[in-house]
Amino acid sequence: MTAKSVNKVAIIGAGFVGATTAYTLMLSGLIPEIVLIDINKDKSEGEVMDLNHGMPFIRPEKVYAGTYNDCKEADIVIITAGANQKQGETRLDLVNRNAKIFKDIIGNVTQFNNHCILLVVANPVDILTYLAYKLSGFPKQKVIGSGTVLDSARFRYAISEHVGIDTRNIHGYIIGEHGDSEVPTWSVTNISGVPLDEYFKANHPDSGKELPKDDIFNQVKNAAYEIIQKKGATYYGVALAVRRIVEAIVRNESSILSVSSYLDGQYGLRDLCLSVPTIVNSDGIKRIVDIPINNEELALLQNSGKALKNIIDQLDI
Repeated sequence: MTAKSVNKVAIIGAGFVGATTAYTLMLSGLIPEIVLIDINKDKSEGEVMDLNHGMPFIRPEKVYAGTYNDCKEADIVIITAGANQKQGETRLDLVNRNAKIFKDIIGNVTQFNNHCILLVVANPVDILTYLAYKLSGFPKQKVIGSGTVLDSARFRYAISEHVGIDTRNIHGYIIGEHGDSEVPTWSVTNISGVPLDEYFKANHPDSGKELPKDDIFNQVKNAAYEIIQKKGATYYGVALAVRRIVEAIVRNESSILSVSSYLDGQYGLRDLCLSVPTIVNSDGIKRIVDIPINNEELALLQNSGKALKNIIDQLDI
């Protein structure tokens, strides 16, 4: 496929996630120009100095610290800035603290750029993606949240640990909220086309057990909380997930990723953002994919959507 040229990415927020995202994009060689923007100018300048000192080891790129004015001509603006999730705090608890911050960010970005793709990474990502869509006035295909791309990767990794197969051969998604009401799509998860349960029974007959699905899902759902408890923040995995989304955009891949985007009737959900399998290309969101999940999973997805909608309805937009 012919890709539209993506020459510049702006990253709002030079914290753990923003700086690590800049690092993964720099290593990828996908983007010729990366600008890192933070309210703490010293922080963004320090991160950029550190990144540039490694430039002799990679493909030449332009990486610099800037201001919102530098969002001009950016093809993708990645928003990682926001209040950090505290230990014991759910992603949804963050909403009131981050909504006000986000209004200022979107206003500052759109003052200088009204044609880019907005990629929201800050949490709670589904609520903030919805805010970005409503506040920016951008077409819905131009506003994307990182959603459950990382959760789906954790899902595949956890399954791989139990079945002993490369994660790249495991196909399945976590959908819904990037948070406590997320939904594992066990009914359509497969290993190279073989339904997961069939594969496990055929290749692990001596175990005498079924795949521990509850344990696997709890491991996935609680991963961020456990990481935060142990080291204070999560950033490597999400930065790689963001890199993967950017790659799909830059290369016009039409790849199917579980990003968060605006739903207008799909899966029986309307006027909210949450994650379902979605085709991502150089236009941003090409199309939401209707995968054949079972009725139980659909009900859980709709409940996840209702929980988010209740919060959205209380926002002062």
